[in-house]
Amino acid sequence: MNGPVDRPSLSPSGSSASADDNMSREITRSARKRRDRPFLRRFGWLALFGSTAIILTLAALAFLVRTVPLPAASFPQSTQIYDSGGRVLASLQGGVDRRTVALRDISPWLIKATLAVEDRRFYEHSGLDVKGLMRAAWVDVRHLSKEQGASTLTQQLARNLYLSHERTWKRKVKEALYAAKLEQTFSKDQILEMYLNQIYYGHGVYGAEAAARLYFGKAAKDLTLPESALLAGIPKGPSYYSPHLHPDQARTRQRTVLQAMTETGAITSRQANDAGRSGSYRVQPLPKDKGRVAPYFVDYVRKLAADRVQWDERLLSEGGLQIYTTLDSKMQQAAEEAIEHRMPSDSDLQAALVSIDPATGYIKAMVGGRDYAKNPFNRVFATTRQPGSSFKPILYAAALDEQAVTPVTRFRSEPTVFYYDNYRHVYTPSNFNDRYFNGEIGLRQAIRSSDNIYAVNTIMQLGPQEVISMARRLGITSKLDPVPSLALGTFPVSPYEMASAFTAFAASGTRVEPTAILKITDQSGRVLYEAHPRKEQILSPALAYVLSDLMRSVFDTGGTGHRVSRMLTRPTAGKSGTTMSDAWFVGYTPELATSVWVGHDRGRAISSVESHRAAPIFAEFTEHALAGVPAHPFSVPEGVVSVDIDPDTGLLASPDCPRRARETFIAGTEPTEKCSLHGRSEQVPEERGPSSWWGRMRHWWGHKA
Repeated sequence: MNGPVDRPSLSPSGSSASADDNMSREITRSARKRRDRPFLRRFGWLALFGSTAIILTLAALAFLVRTVPLPAASFPQSTQIYDSGGRVLASLQGGVDRRTVALRDISPWLIKATLAVEDRRFYEHSGLDVKGLMRAAWVDVRHLSKEQGASTLTQQLARNLYLSHERTWKRKVKEALYAAKLEQTFSKDQILEMYLNQIYYGHGVYGAEAAARLYFGKAAKDLTLPESALLAGIPKGPSYYSPHLHPDQARTRQRTVLQAMTETGAITSRQANDAGRSGSYRVQPLPKDKGRVAPYFVDYVRKLAADRVQWDERLLSEGGLQIYTTLDSKMQQAAEEAIEHRMPSDSDLQAALVSIDPATGYIKAMVGGRDYAKNPFNRVFATTRQPGSSFKPILYAAALDEQAVTPVTRFRSEPTVFYYDNYRHVYTPSNFNDRYFNGEIGLRQAIRSSDNIYAVNTIMQLGPQEVISMARRLGITSKLDPVPSLALGTFPVSPYEMASAFTAFAASGTRVEPTAILKITDQSGRVLYEAHPRKEQILSPALAYVLSDLMRSVFDTGGTGHRVSRMLTRPTAGKSGTTMSDAWFVGYTPELATSVWVGHDRGRAISSVESHRAAPIFAEFTEHALAGVPAHPFSVPEGVVSVDIDPDTGLLASPDCPRRARETFIAGTEPTEKCSLHGRSEQVPEERGPSSWWGRMRHWWGHKA
């Protein structure tokens, strides 16, 4: 008989089970230790190897720092900008101006401001700020962008004295090596003195002394706190933070420097507030010898060059580059003189002009305002002004292209209400001074007199989207909405865009991308950039010719440009445009397409006299710019026909018509019906193709009947 099975007795607390669990865990730990021991050995060896490598690298660097001499210091070379004839337009530095002074002869405010914004730990590090590097890296990681700079003041000095500004690891390693060498060779005050005498402050000046005299007309030792904070902010971007070029940006940067000085304890918050107030400093005007030929164009070229070669501003200014441009100095002088002659000296009225060679796209002249020293804002690129009726040729180019109208399409010139968007909106345009023909007019008369009703009728026939499409083809990128008022130029477009668009009309429908820089080379002549502008046939040559022929009517008696017709001695086409605050004239010859804008910077209304200043500027410039160039007509391409029409009906003139006018058409769009108002109406027999026989039969049968 089986007895009861013996089982281990269990205490209420389960002490026997607990002992088993402890034993199991101990066995597991022992196994894990045996398993991890090879890994730990490998990790130990790797750590030892890494530490040894770091120690050896540091030792090698220390050896190099002690043994490798500093190279000869390199000094900046001016970057030269040339016109199309090879003459120097400007040096981006305006000629190097450098005045060396002792550290004791530099304002303590400038020293404190520079250290606060450039290198707060200057007196603590040995050329490389490890803490600063780690802090900058942490900020960059947090923001996923490069927001913090990590170069010490000593590194900047090493880079400026001995290295190029290329962004490579090789350059960074050399920069660190030379910075350490500088720290070993010179005292901190000596390094700071060299830095403040070497750093670039814009407009061709190097060092605190030259900068203080340029901007404030005083010695560096006499600089006040507000002046020092402004000056200390410039080296980060000498052009961008120049108080001459961008006073608002310079003031914003000044406040950043003052805040940095507050954070370092160099000044109090109250001192920062007082120094940051408007009027706390006065920047003196640039001296006359700092002026440049075509300064607005030079600024534009500088920005383009920085974009094309992807260099920072310092290298662009000091790299000894050669920038070859398209500007014609003779035409530039003609542009500047035309504006000066035609603008009242006692008025704050502004003007802008840009002229482009239609055949090449080369920008030949550019004036962005009346006085660069007073206001360097380039109005040639302003996209805040409505072009008014000067936009109408773009409308009519689209309409002729789509055959929505022809030169003899007729609309009534009278007050008209237009409904659009499925009759949900109403547009009621008016003519200038409410002048209407109160009858039907054709396209030539509409362009000559700038009739708004005709223009809106045209866009209603064509559709606004087609006009926008044509504008885009012509290079206009500004915002345009598909509404009827687009026909009257109610959406802002820059003078640059208008001149560029009209080049296609002047060049038989071909548009070449506008070009300002032909080539950039370095000091050794190596080509860094070369222009290859895009060229595209935008319009048919026939359409471009017909439109140009229509636009020549602007200078006829009764046309909006008739006042300047006597100033022009060569075939010229163009269109005026007037709004409440802007006056435009955009026109061209086969050699030049030019856009002129006149108005007030803040959009103040212009007077009736001021509204007529753009066309004379255009005419005077065109004649003087092309003086000595033979006058050429607009060449008549294939696909253009000219016929005599009756001006009253727009039909072919009959022998009985008392008046007739010669009109040009894109072949196939000319009228085929003779005028019936002054004689018997009849269909003109066609003379082309197999249908001519059938046409004669129909004509004969009609007479028989």
